[in-house]
Amino acid sequence: MDQEDRIALFLDYENLALGFRDHHGGSPFDFRPIADALAERGRVVVRRAYADWSYFDEDRRMLTRNHVELIEIPQRMGASRKNAADIKMAVDAVELAFERDYISTFVICTGDSDFTPLVHKLRELNKRVIGVGVEKSTSALLPPACDEFLYYDRLEGVDVPPPRARGGRPARPAEQVEREPEPRPEAEEPVRDVDALAAVVAQTVAGLQGSSGGEVTASRLKRTLLRKDPTFSESDYGFRTFGELLRHLAAHTVIELAEGPAKGDPEVSLPEHGDREVAFGLLRSVVLDLGGGDGAVALSGLKDQLRRARPDFSEKKLGYRSFLQFCRAAATAGAVDLRWSPDAEDYLLTPRGA
Repeated sequence: MDQEDRIALFLDYENLALGFRDHHGGSPFDFRPIADALAERGRVVVRRAYADWSYFDEDRRMLTRNHVELIEIPQRMGASRKNAADIKMAVDAVELAFERDYISTFVICTGDSDFTPLVHKLRELNKRVIGVGVEKSTSALLPPACDEFLYYDRLEGVDVPPPRARGGRPARPAEQVEREPEPRPEAEEPVRDVDALAAVVAQTVAGLQGSSGGEVTASRLKRTLLRKDPTFSESDYGFRTFGELLRHLAAHTVIELAEGPAKGDPEVSLPEHGDREVAFGLLRSVVLDLGGGDGAVALSGLKDQLRRARPDFSEKKLGYRSFLQFCRAAATAGAVDLRWSPDAEDYLLTPRGA
């Protein structure tokens, strides 16, 4: 139990519940998916929700059943109820951060950018901050400020109704039959997304290996991906766990997995040979063809030529931040020569050993 994160949950109820109802056709807000998501991250020791509860009678009973402490913010004449709730919630969170050292994680459930300074202050006090908000009503400023950000709409157990068709009259049966087989674009999207994710993962592994020189474990990689994008979740790409995602990338030779220091936390590395050497060979052959054997080829536009020869080519999948970095690695490996030309104002490549 000593190893578990202690979590304090602060819920800006009007922002979250009304945001969900406004953007999803009046669907009722359910606290349970948030509780389930946090149960996977640690032990929740504080649960507080802030609102004028006279407006949320049914919700009040639902939250009470989930052991949430209700903080009453009554509406006063001439005062802003919203600002009163925001200030009270921020003061309580900072007070708790100072008084309860054992609380390591604060969960701020809101999409309001006014809470960004609170998030910064909590992180300054060495607290991990997880944000929760409705996707369409969350300010763009809030997710990057958090260590991790969960969109309520995407949580397991949240039923998001399909968008209503525009127009007052119902669609004719013939129109319904025509529109039914439409989920094709959705089936194609994850393939493209996973391909982009593979490049990000490879680039991140390369960066971690270069900056520290030590082993890169799966848990460390996941933390780094969340620092880059606090909204990252493997479930958005169709994987149940991060380990399943890593195994998929390993099967496609994007990364390699080996036994790590702890069970269930494998070591992640980039393939030493294989695809990288094939890519160096591809670069050399393209330069050879374009240069006619001994002619120099400019770096500009060369990547497009490689993609014509191999459409799936991506230097980022191989762990390189840029195409120039990839070409430098190929030169170091002896596949090509690379030099800067002041006359051409570009890098020139020639095949080595032609």
